[in-house]
Formats: sequence, structure tokens, C-alpha cells
Amino acid sequence: MMGVPAAMLRTFRAGEFDPTRLVTEKGGQKISVCLPARDEQDTVGPIVASIRAALMEAVPLVDEILVVDDHSSDDTAAVAARAGAKVLSADEILPEYGRGHGKGEALWKSLYASQGDLIVWCDADVRDFDPAFVIGLIGPLLARPDLVFVKGFYERPDDTGRDRGGRVTELVARPIISLLFPHLAAVVQPLAGEYAGRREALERLPFVEGYGVDLGLGIVGAARFGLDAMAQVDLGRRVHRNRPLDELSPQATAVLQTALWRADPDLIRASAVLVRPGLDPIEIEAVERPPLIGVPGYRRSSA
Repeated sequence: MMGVPAAMLRTFRAGEFDPTRLVTEKGGQKISVCLPARDEQDTVGPIVASIRAALMEAVPLVDEILVVDDHSSDDTAAVAARAGAKVLSADEILPEYGRGHGKGEALWKSLYASQGDLIVWCDADVRDFDPAFVIGLIGPLLARPDLVFVKGFYERPDDTGRDRGGRVTELVARPIISLLFPHLAAVVQPLAGEYAGRREALERLPFVEGYGVDLGLGIVGAARFGLDAMAQVDLGRRVHRNRPLDELSPQATAVLQTALWRADPDLIRASAVLVRPGLDPIEIEAVERPPLIGVPGYRRSSA
């Protein structure tokens, strides 16, 4: 696969879409905004409140805001509920699949528990959240019935004023994509947590349990549906909590593990131990949740 030029990816801007017009284009479809959250009490409330005010009360575009609390140790769940979200604990959803922690687990369970025909996922740690994020992600799906998955990208200003894709993106995701998945090299921010899709497509994809889910969904989505069914949208500017290196190295390991596993399951073990001198070792597992379409008890919103 090396040496294959990057394929073009349809690209939009959030400002292209008017929410009032999207309400008309939405028709009878339901839209769910889902936020996986773990220890995000300082930011999840304003995010939920802004979506509710702008896209449920001012304009009836969004039908549901669902927060899946991923074993938080703070008041994330209570804050989100007070702001107007439906809040479920990850433990409450599909308990027969275990109490696994991780972002991908929360995403998978939010897809199961939500009611929407169209699902929008946003990270819950964004400080300057703008409802235009949701508008931009849902717009291409409503305007183009041939699209099934839309990925967001944005400026990520740091203390120096430079705009880069993030340390894990630049040091891990871009190199491994260039080496193993060059057809995805046009994706501006492959690890962005803001994306949207049609339930009928998402329910047919496996979800990696942990931090590899953002990249993993892009890889399996492109393999199953093709790049012509995918798009990306410029969401403008995004500021979130910057994490120290000791928190980023497990994320980087999970991203690398996911990419190698997707390229060839025989390349890497499903479980690995990240060893860092002076810190406790961390076991990182490439656990995969199955496509929901085959999970007993799953009910599609259109059923």
C-alpha cells in the first residue's frame, strides 16, 4: 500500500449550513447528540445547555441529548442532568457485555441507548463549545443522502499560537496512516472526537473499546462504505483540556495498537503492557465491541 497517493475527501464548512433549513431537510428523521464523558464536570454542563438552547428550543433540530457517564469520580452526571441531558451510566447499558471502561465503549453504548436516526458525537471536554459544531456535522448528512459518515476538523491553537493536530495525531496517527492507510491521509484530524453518521451505517461497524475508537471507525468505515460515502467538515476553532504526556502515552499506544490490528490482526497481540520508568505499568487491550445490528435486544430507531 505504500506509495499510494491520498484519495480526495469531500470537505464542507460548518458555516455553509443554516439550522432552520436543516430542520426542513430533516423531515421525519430523529437526531441524537451523544457525549461520552468521564470527569468532565467543568465543561459538560455548558455544552449540554448550549445545544439545548440553540438547537432544541430556538430551532427544533436536535431531538435528544444523551450523556453516557464513563465511571466518573466527580459530578459529571449530575451537572449534565441539570443542564438538560438524558444521562445514563455506562454500567447501565448492555451490562451483559461487562463494565468495560473507555471512550469507545461509551460511544458504542450511546449508539445502543439513543433514539436518533442520525447520531452526532462530541467530546465533553471542550471549553469553547459552539452549537455550530453540531450543525456542521449534521449538515452534510441531511444535504447529501449518499453520505453515511462525517468527520470534524478544526483549529487547535496552543500556547505558541501554532495550529497543529495534537501531539498524538502528529507523532502517531499521521505516520501510521501514511504507512498503512494512505487512502485516509486527506483526513485532516483523524483523532477528532466530533463526528456524525447514519444509524443504519454505524450499527454495522465494530467499535474498539478505548481511545483507538476515533481512528478505528474511520478505518473500518472507509473499508465498508468507501471514501465516497464519507466527508469532513471544518468546524472552526476548538479549545479543550491539554493533557500531560503521562496521560497521552496510553492514548498513543491504543491508537497505534488499533491501527496495527486493523491492518493485520496477526501483527500485534490484543493485549499489551505499556511500561514507563517511574510510573505504574498500564495494560492496554484492543477489545472490540461487535456491530450492534447483531446484538440481542437491539432496536433500530426506524424499526
